[in-house]
Amino acid sequence: MTSRQRLQAALDHQQPDRVPVDIGATFVTGIHVSALAKLRRAVLGEQPGHRIKVAEPYQMLGEVDDELREALGIDVIGSLARKSIFGTDESAWKPFTFWDGTELLVPHNFNLTIEDGTGDWLAYPEGDMSAAPSGRLPKGGYFFDAIIRQQPIDEESGDITGNIEEFKPFGAAEIAFYEQRRDWFREHSDCGVSLVIPGTAFGDIALVPAPFLRDPKGVRDISEWYMATAARPEFVRDIFEHQCQVGLANLETLIGIFGDLVQVVVVTGTDFGTQRGPFIKPSAYCDLYMPFHRRVNDLIHAKTNWKSFIHSCGSVYDFLPDFIEAGFDVLNPVQCSAAKMDPRTLKREFGKHLTFWGGGVDTQKTLPFGTPDEVYREVRERIDIFGEGGGFVFNTIHNIQGPTPTENLLAMFRAIKDSGQ
Repeated sequence: MTSRQRLQAALDHQQPDRVPVDIGATFVTGIHVSALAKLRRAVLGEQPGHRIKVAEPYQMLGEVDDELREALGIDVIGSLARKSIFGTDESAWKPFTFWDGTELLVPHNFNLTIEDGTGDWLAYPEGDMSAAPSGRLPKGGYFFDAIIRQQPIDEESGDITGNIEEFKPFGAAEIAFYEQRRDWFREHSDCGVSLVIPGTAFGDIALVPAPFLRDPKGVRDISEWYMATAARPEFVRDIFEHQCQVGLANLETLIGIFGDLVQVVVVTGTDFGTQRGPFIKPSAYCDLYMPFHRRVNDLIHAKTNWKSFIHSCGSVYDFLPDFIEAGFDVLNPVQCSAAKMDPRTLKREFGKHLTFWGGGVDTQKTLPFGTPDEVYREVRERIDIFGEGGGFVFNTIHNIQGPTPTENLLAMFRAIKDSGQ
């Protein structure tokens, strides 16, 4: 099978020749630049002057290039939005060195300062250093945290203007960007293809603080936002309604641009689970979020053959019937270490309805801290469980983190290869 055929078989719940693999196609299935640089050297050898491109600056995820993807047997490519979570774009690149010495290329408007006293890196919205910093990478850390820039708010006001500033119809720049990505997909016609839909992640807490806006208004504090979903649901619902209308219009544009080139679309990255259980009641999901998810997914299924992908961390077992009813076809990251997320139970109870995209190895313990043999065994076990009869795309449980040992990553790919034999 080609990589595209392999992915399609898995999405259609048919047995492919081997499990399809995604590392790097989305903002939740990627690999940190530090881990990627070491893995690339181990697989392809030293290539003096080569620099990893930072595909997603907030989490410092690296771009997996064609040469490495082919060498490792990675099947899926993808497209993120035109602008990153810091508002940077890839119209040009500049050299940059991570604190651990990793040689990188970053977007031309990715600008940092070093904070006096802490040594932390501070990032700025659209690289505008005249604005207040919107992200912080602690000294010696591996990814950024949002800096909350909450302005005083009137809790009695129903004015949603401040919280809908970022949801706009595509302009000429966005359309040109996606047409360029379409052409790139066509050049990689044998690959599986994913696409991130911008603006449909209702309530995604990574986006609420708006690190991409110079002067965010509205409810931008994380605690304030979560309290608003409970105390002022109509306010939140009005925001979602505006967001949904814009998102549907932009989705129509993307359908016209990409047609059948795309196979799966990432609709949302909003988390509904924690390590120990649901983050909110399933009834609250059904009341506040599901109606908007259903409208997006109904359009996708009415006009395309695309599969709809939801990323939601933690213990989401109690939500899975509702996710299915809302029209989602793919679940990620499949956090098997969380409560009620046993792999065999998930496959037995929901494997006919959901493709599990992730769950391939634990990134909290096994991959970063286990031995290569432990990584190998866990990967083989997860492929055996999730891969039977299709309905599984191999990915780790969320992004591969910076300090992950290279020998463990090599053991992971060896286990994937051996499982296909």
